[in-house]
Amino acid sequence: MQIIRQMETKANEMYMERVIRGFCHLYAGEEAVAVGMEHAITKDDSVITAYRAHGWTYMRGVSVLGVMAELAGRASGCAKGKGGSMHMYCTNFYGGNGIVGAQVPLGAGIALAMKYSKKSNVCVTVYGDGAANQGQIFEAFNMAKLLNLPCIFVCENNIYGMGTSAERASANTDFYKRGDYIPGIWVDGMDVLAVKSATEFAKAFVLKNGPILLEADTYRYYGHSPADTQASYRFREEVQEVRDKRDPINQMKKRILSAELATVDDLQNIDKETGQEVKVAAERSKVDPELPVEEVFTNIYHQPPPDFHVRGCDPTINAATLKPVLKERSSLFIESVFGFN
Repeated sequence: MQIIRQMETKANEMYMERVIRGFCHLYAGEEAVAVGMEHAITKDDSVITAYRAHGWTYMRGVSVLGVMAELAGRASGCAKGKGGSMHMYCTNFYGGNGIVGAQVPLGAGIALAMKYSKKSNVCVTVYGDGAANQGQIFEAFNMAKLLNLPCIFVCENNIYGMGTSAERASANTDFYKRGDYIPGIWVDGMDVLAVKSATEFAKAFVLKNGPILLEADTYRYYGHSPADTQASYRFREEVQEVRDKRDPINQMKKRILSAELATVDDLQNIDKETGQEVKVAAERSKVDPELPVEEVFTNIYHQPPPDFHVRGCDPTINAATLKPVLKERSSLFIESVFGFN
């Protein structure tokens, strides 16, 4: 959890420095969900999630450098810098998906493949409270139950979508009850041990009975993305209160200390070590090379034939020759549609 927290803190700094461009959806505050669930499944199980994926990517096996370099668009990133914040992948981790809710039917498909192949594994399919009202999610629920697929549908309910609270966006905020014909359970998503136990139960259930819904009640400390100022829908005092009373890392520290499993110095050393690891990875991600331009046309298909060519892509055309062509085409389009040049 501390590694993920440090990564997200550093990612926020790098975004402000313009090292990270585009979107950047931070996971700080929600660490207990990914960490607890990963410790209840195996690497042969699959996970697919939405665009708030940095923590999940690390837990699935990508190094800190692999995450930080991907954020910075560098070749040493887990997707060679092509995916950025929203599109990270590794073995049995299917992203990081940018379209709200679109990963849920994909997760059902992954679970279908597992059942078809007679594997004793599950697919953890994660979405947020903001995506919970998407129609395709209910379609996926229906298919999953019809076929009794080994799918754990996980709603990471961090209370707020983009610019509004769940209470203003959803008539029913008990997301674990949304399955209708699929049973659901609720878990405190700020308690890593509770999340682990709930996931262990969910995995055993779906392998025997088919899909289940699991709502993890959590909280994000940053805005939906850097473009979200949060000023219109929540106060700083609310965020600070959650940090003080429910923070998953602080709660775990208190448990460890009360059980005398470690000393204050031990925990401080962990904080320092994780901070240093993230710092080193972040600094390297700033100087690692970017991919050459030719790589724009690669990785479109898996294992393409040797003479494969992307239609319409001419590597001999450079920006200088392409600009007047595009300008001419755009002028013709405007004239044909609107009647003026």
